[in-house]
Amino acid sequence: MIDTIAKMRAEFIAGTYTPTQAVEDAFVVIEEKDGEIHAFLDTYKDDALAQAAEATQRYAAEGEHAPELLGVPIALKNNILLKGKRATGGSKILENYTATYDATIVTKLKEAGAIIVGAANMDEFAMGGSTENSAFGATKNPVDTTRVPGGSSGGSAAAVAMGAVPVAIGTDTGGSIRQPASYCGIVGFKPTYGAVSRYGLMAMGSSLDQAGPLTNTVADAQVVHEVMAGDDPMDGTTIKEDTYPEVSVKETYTIGVPRDFMKEGVDPDVMEAFETHIEELKAAGHAVVDVELPLFEKGLAAYYVVMPAEVSSNLGRYDGIRYGHSAEGETLLDVYKNSRGEGFGDEVKRRILLGTYVLSAGYYDAFYGKAEAARVLMREELNGVFANVDVVLTPSAPTPTFTFGDQSDPVSMYKQDIFTVPVNLTGVPAMSIPGGTVRRDEHNQPCGEQQQGVELPVGVQYIAPHGGESRLFDLGKKMYDSKL
Repeated sequence: MIDTIAKMRAEFIAGTYTPTQAVEDAFVVIEEKDGEIHAFLDTYKDDALAQAAEATQRYAAEGEHAPELLGVPIALKNNILLKGKRATGGSKILENYTATYDATIVTKLKEAGAIIVGAANMDEFAMGGSTENSAFGATKNPVDTTRVPGGSSGGSAAAVAMGAVPVAIGTDTGGSIRQPASYCGIVGFKPTYGAVSRYGLMAMGSSLDQAGPLTNTVADAQVVHEVMAGDDPMDGTTIKEDTYPEVSVKETYTIGVPRDFMKEGVDPDVMEAFETHIEELKAAGHAVVDVELPLFEKGLAAYYVVMPAEVSSNLGRYDGIRYGHSAEGETLLDVYKNSRGEGFGDEVKRRILLGTYVLSAGYYDAFYGKAEAARVLMREELNGVFANVDVVLTPSAPTPTFTFGDQSDPVSMYKQDIFTVPVNLTGVPAMSIPGGTVRRDEHNQPCGEQQQGVELPVGVQYIAPHGGESRLFDLGKKMYDSKL
């Protein structure tokens, strides 16, 4: 399988490779590897091959004038609706639900010629950081199958990392694209809130969710994002084109590093890789300065109030009557309780309970109101920092990928999101690119000089001002793609 859209398209145009070959190659990898990796919940081989044959004919007729993603195999996270296909959200409660329409981003991907080869596994309703919470079994990390791929878009990340597809689509509510990208050694991009339509995405946190690409290069992420982005009359939160902020692209950038934010909880080897990346930025001519973001330290607490509150509201529709699995009961209340009790997993139940609590009459002002107020102040703080720097830099996650069951305590799992959740709370764009590797033994401990082990990828996260996608792509291509 050719690993980038750019290379694949060039060969399609030249006639040295065809969409039919690309799809066949994708399914060779899936059939060889996915029995162990479990990146996919469903695959669509017959449909994909039929679309590939048509795309092959179109390249013969249209050449370089063909749509930008024509014939490119893509995996789609299973909380994004694809008409006529199962959309489970990784949950038993939707195990047999078939989508009746395409999400807006699916429509745009199809119009650009993409071929969707399968539905990627995910944490149930996107709640988790390891894909261990999928009702249909965990996904393994192709880098080391004893470890998690991250989450909630772990299936999407694994599909790219194992070489089945050059791009997969995920969703990011608090880091669910960037964290698995870091764990799997690929690129993960989360757009500005409102840059991409949420119509046809299963809502988790409506003020936080955005769809974005996981790819092998920054250039590919840019191509896919630009296909999916744009105003949508079906989603009132999308930003209209004539009001989208203009953020400049420069030859060199001033990079802000919030060092106080990284004082505790970051693996020493991750920090070493991070410092190496800073030296690479300086060597490339970029300026690196320290910045202060004290309210970002409150981001995790605010997020785990705001997000469960929105989860509690959004998942109310799955009650055994309107949508999803329905269990029998003597009364209507019994139907609700039995359906949700059987259909939802433990993490979903935990977040619904927490969200219902913080929205209750006695606690709304004490918790939810204060979290939303903190969110406003975080935006103001970040805007102040962006008055002096072009990009903010952090690790993508505080640790490399971990072994299955290693983060069984929910709070320790939530802490993996410490660098990513402030981005969703403030609505700005961010991207994780590979930032080196660290060595670990089979017990998840650092290796000594004489010990054998595995090299695990770690990511660095670039954060840009509202509407600053072009700046992230430019810097990312300079600092990552240029090395490939």
